[in-house]
Amino acid sequence: MKRLFLLASLVLVLFSVTFARQGISKESSIEKAPKQEQWTPEKANAWYIKQGWLVGCNYIPAYAINQLEMWQSETFDTLAIDKELALAESIGMNTLRVFLHDLLWLQDAAGFKKRIDKFLSISKQHHIKIVLVLFDSCWDPLPKLGKQKEPLKGVHNSGWVQSPGRYILENMDAFPYLEQYIKDIITTFAKDERVLLWDLFNEPDNDSFKTYGKLEAKEKSVLSFELLKKTFLWARAVNPSQPVCASIWSGDWSSHANMKEIDRFIVENSDVINFHLYTGPEEFSKQVGYLKRYNRPLFCTEYLARPIGSTFQNILPIAKQNNVAAYNWGFMEGKIQTAYPWDSWDKPYDQEPTVWFHDIFRKDGTPYSQSEVEFIKQITGKDK
Repeated sequence: MKRLFLLASLVLVLFSVTFARQGISKESSIEKAPKQEQWTPEKANAWYIKQGWLVGCNYIPAYAINQLEMWQSETFDTLAIDKELALAESIGMNTLRVFLHDLLWLQDAAGFKKRIDKFLSISKQHHIKIVLVLFDSCWDPLPKLGKQKEPLKGVHNSGWVQSPGRYILENMDAFPYLEQYIKDIITTFAKDERVLLWDLFNEPDNDSFKTYGKLEAKEKSVLSFELLKKTFLWARAVNPSQPVCASIWSGDWSSHANMKEIDRFIVENSDVINFHLYTGPEEFSKQVGYLKRYNRPLFCTEYLARPIGSTFQNILPIAKQNNVAAYNWGFMEGKIQTAYPWDSWDKPYDQEPTVWFHDIFRKDGTPYSQSEVEFIKQITGKDK
């Protein structure tokens, strides 16, 4: 614990120096900014009608183990991204969900935004609109810039990192750059038609304790909820042309009263309903029925867990029938290794699972399942 305390103190000192160099103010403008309101259901649905049915995936290039490796200048690979997005376009995908990271902005805001712009240009060439995720509460709570670790053999998503990391989350008042990060990124792309949606916070109350244990922040769910509330205010202060939201992912959705407090807050402040659901078709239909009560566009921004019945053939027809935007987890076999299931954290696999958990294509671009890819092309109309 003493080592953790010393490390936390060092991090605080380093970031204070960074603030001084960049001229980042420690005074929050959260109270000064005019508050923008949640979109009305009518406005949200009018916007959604223009989009058509949205089908895509959560995208990380095969070369990257996490968000940092995807975006850092030393590893950002436009040729690989272009090749993979062409593959996504070929099966009818018209949208992708992509994760950013606060440390990338802090390190080099101008360079980071240029790389985002380049990525958006590539996506536009392939007729794909992008959902940008700004914060993420999942997996490793101690992110570090620079060279990223290699994947653990046979383990699902062994290098993904949280944003912000533990020590920043535990000392939010000392890190005013979080507000400036949110406002600067959204302001830069606030009227950009290549950006479909702002996903402010991925699964904010996910504590990742089963995988990272004592490395997690104390009272993390409380701290994340506090940051979530601030993030909505910061985003509303910018008032982007795109909708803003955060994701709900667990608990009882059968009625508004039965939902967790944080989920009620999310749906009461989001322009669209953003949810994650790894279930079979019957449960998926039931939960979609519950969420229709909000009369807002529905975005299932995570699904696909083949061994438990969350498959393209089971889920996409229901999503299309109910006009639910659908984003499966995973695309290319790569460093995140999400063809392996969640239980690989408890018992790493010594060989490829017979049934892939996530992902669609192998490293060479051939499908994991040709019949599955043909089905995706058929339901998206790309086979015509």
